Amino acid sequence: MPSLQSITENLARAEKQFLAAADAIPADQWKSCPCEGRWSAGELACHLIQVETLIIQNAGKLLQNPPKPRPFSKRFHLPMALVESRLIPRKTPIPLDPALVCEKDKMLAHLREVRQQTRVFLEEKTRGKNLRKYHMPHPFLGTLNLREWFQMIASHQIRHTKQLKEIAAHLPKTVTTLHK
Repeated sequence: MPSLQSITENLARAEKQFLAAADAIPADQWKSCPCEGRWSAGELACHLIQVETLIIQNAGKLLQNPPKPRPFSKRFHLPMALVESRLIPRKTPIPLDPALVCEKDKMLAHLREVRQQTRVFLEEKTRGKNLRKYHMPHPFLGTLNLREWFQMIASHQIRHTKQLKEIAAHLPKTVTTLHK
């Protein structure tokens, strides 16, 4: 089980990798889908914002009450490595909010704000709490404790960093000319 410090480091590393991958997407193609049925980079960032925000909101509600015992059968879940892997395609159970999809700079700033809120939450709201005793169901992995949920945020962003790189590779390339 990773420590809170290693989870915080994983969150920072995942954010840095995602932002580096986002650099490969030109601002004028941020909302362009690479092909039919695929998300644009903007929609992908929107998804990350929505998921991370929802996890923090639900974790905040959960921590307002004493932890509930978790039945033995709910202590097992699929490995976190499946989150990072893109071998198993998944459909999000959270509908995308198209109103959140905006220009690249604004979206990346929003994504950074959400990650900062996550860091503050981890530093301030979890102090003195045993996060292993608080748990919530995940729609694919099974029931996760809050430490696992925070690690899942990082793993989820790593998964979508891979997807962002695929988007960049499939967008039409633009040609620029040099003026002398």
